[in-house]
Amino acid sequence: MWVTRGLLVLGLLCAAPAWSASKAELETRVQQLEHKLDSRGLVEMFDRVSTLQKEVQQLRGELEVQSHDMENLKKRQRDLYADTDRRLHRLETSGVQSGVPPAPVAATTITSPGTTRPPADGGVLKAPPTPETGKVDAASLPALDPAAERKDYDNALAILNELRYDEAAAAFRTFLKNYPGSGYADNAQYWLGEVYYVTRKFTAALAEFGALLKGFPNSPKVPGAMLKMGYSHYELKDWKAAADMLEQVVKRFPGTSTDRLAQERLSRMKREGRLPTK
Repeated sequence: MWVTRGLLVLGLLCAAPAWSASKAELETRVQQLEHKLDSRGLVEMFDRVSTLQKEVQQLRGELEVQSHDMENLKKRQRDLYADTDRRLHRLETSGVQSGVPPAPVAATTITSPGTTRPPADGGVLKAPPTPETGKVDAASLPALDPAAERKDYDNALAILNELRYDEAAAAFRTFLKNYPGSGYADNAQYWLGEVYYVTRKFTAALAEFGALLKGFPNSPKVPGAMLKMGYSHYELKDWKAAADMLEQVVKRFPGTSTDRLAQERLSRMKREGRLPTK
């Protein structure tokens, strides 16, 4: 009996180190697994952060591209606007290009704002009529050279065609100063307003287009000037003035392309809720 007990105790003593070793090994494995899991979580988090960074960079790139495209679109719109007006001018002066002498270059005597008649003596260009008498004050201006006048006007227009807006504005101002009685004066006044409109200087554009309406009320440029004045008031958020001017265009020039453009802008203002109540 005592022998059996002794053998049992001896067996337990021998198994204890093995059990201790197995427990230590198990704890080591558990720690290794925990370490691996922690490492895997960090890796996944790092991957997510990297993915988010790439997405942010991609969005920034797309935003820069869109901003660039928007600037290009604005420039193309301005260029298209200028090109459209240049084409209209070519149509107006087609007689000159086909060899027919234009009325503006011929010597004229101005009888009333916006209307001209050939002088009886075929003389040179003279000053506009004085308000008191309605007759030309020949001494108020020196004789003008029609060839130089045409050259200076074409030069100002060429500068505008090259989109050198500041230089074009200066050239048209100089032309108007040097040739106040010119048959091209109304065109020059219009293009001066157009320069400011295209460059989004709407207050200055309103002043120049207004000068055209006041100085040349019968000019063929009046409808376009009135339309641009309506547009300028719109850009300045003066909704009432914009609506009034556009409605005048519709009333005065029905059935024209200017009338159509004015109605389109009025419809847009109505959709935007910017038409003043009457």
